Amino acid sequence: MREIVTGIVMWSWRSEPHGYDFNGYLVRHPDGNLCIDPVEPGDDVLALLRGEGVAHILVTNRNHVRRANLVREQTGAPVAIHPADAAYARGQGATIDAELHAGARIGPFSVVGVPGKSPGEVALYDAARRLLVVGDVVIGNPPGRLSLLREKVMDDPPRLRESVEALTSLEIDTVLVGDGEPILREAGARLRELVATFPA
Repeated sequence: MREIVTGIVMWSWRSEPHGYDFNGYLVRHPDGNLCIDPVEPGDDVLALLRGEGVAHILVTNRNHVRRANLVREQTGAPVAIHPADAAYARGQGATIDAELHAGARIGPFSVVGVPGKSPGEVALYDAARRLLVVGDVVIGNPPGRLSLLREKVMDDPPRLRESVEALTSLEIDTVLVGDGEPILREAGARLRELVATFPA
């Protein structure tokens, strides 16, 4: 567990089959703290979440339910996901309390639709900090670079690439990823490098 950038705590769980970490985040905010894509928390993380409080648990896509139920039980915070991914998430045993819609505001973030891997995937963009939090639209692997998951796990690979390309219009310095290593500097350049590899 570490404060990855000011006001945002990251904790990780190693996925040996993938060969990289899965990450969860606590975003401190005066209007209520946000927990994003919570992975398996140690006792220290649970103590932090209970002690500081969580106003909302945000799930970026249907595959990132992870330990949302546990954090909900421990903090009483409602779980939100885009409605297009909600049925699948419930099928995986998740309790879903609220909807995340593209264009909405929550805490410091604007919700950005990034469909392709799944129809309801979203990213969270803090324009003031030039910071983007993503689930599966891109991953931080290998470290220092951004890449895509394998096409066989995507619902619509061309649409996913369109979503990634659209992200390059945002002013971004930092990308906090759900999978792999975050990019803490020049993340916009890393996104553009990835888009340059896409088929014409």
